[in-house]
Amino acid sequence: MSERLSVLKTYKLYINGAFPRSESGRSFEVNDHQGAFLANAALASRKDLRDAVSAARNAQNGWSKATAYNRGQVLYRIAEVMEGRRDQFVDELTSLIGCSKKKATKEVDATIDRWVWYAGWSDKLSATFGNTNPVAGPFFNFTVPEPVGVVGIIPATSPTLLSISSAIAAAIVSGNTAVVIAPSSNPLSAITLGEVCATSDVPAGVINILTGSVDELSPWLAAHMDIDALDLSGVPIETRAELAVASVENLKRIAAFDSVDAPPLATMHAFLEAKTIWHPIGI
Repeated sequence: MSERLSVLKTYKLYINGAFPRSESGRSFEVNDHQGAFLANAALASRKDLRDAVSAARNAQNGWSKATAYNRGQVLYRIAEVMEGRRDQFVDELTSLIGCSKKKATKEVDATIDRWVWYAGWSDKLSATFGNTNPVAGPFFNFTVPEPVGVVGIIPATSPTLLSISSAIAAAIVSGNTAVVIAPSSNPLSAITLGEVCATSDVPAGVINILTGSVDELSPWLAAHMDIDALDLSGVPIETRAELAVASVENLKRIAAFDSVDAPPLATMHAFLEAKTIWHPIGI
């Protein structure tokens, strides 16, 4: 009897809750830290980016109207499923980066804990960022936080898994949806995270993950008129100004965090708008 052949995996894009190949048909090789072939990953195109943004926009209204408690449950569910696939994430990090199993395990555990941490913030944002304002007159005056909309994310390249998870969680916990361009240096963990999201009650379109060339896709991400904010943490400082110029036509909000341990309140606040409401007393 002949020896069984392994089923080799092609890492596809994660768009609108599904895993399509790139519209362009392109892919690129992913090699381990010693240069040996690991897998093929889809090389996203401008069309894939447009599809991801469209999916994020269509999902944003429903996700923003979900209760804070429900959004927290979904984020916690992501942590639960990641815990079950912990060994897979550790293996991918050790293969690609060449770090020790102990270091990879530490990053995976920190990532799972980060999802739980943001889940706990879901029902506390309104109390933290909202306010009852004093006014001189027979009115109530409230300021309440609202999601900015669709957030384009280029996460930091290291530590990969923790960076991409922190960026996504900070954006979606308040009701935003996300379009992420994963670093080409480690696309496997990003798409495995997409597989986790697909089985974690995340509504289709809330999280969209593209793999490919950041240099190719980032100008189109910045210029897209249906993206409301950008997280440019993974973009070199000297390049951020160019993307900021490309984004001005629809006044995108731009943020960048130079550390994965950036103050968590700041990472959430960056993608919130303040809505002030006047209400007459007695009506």
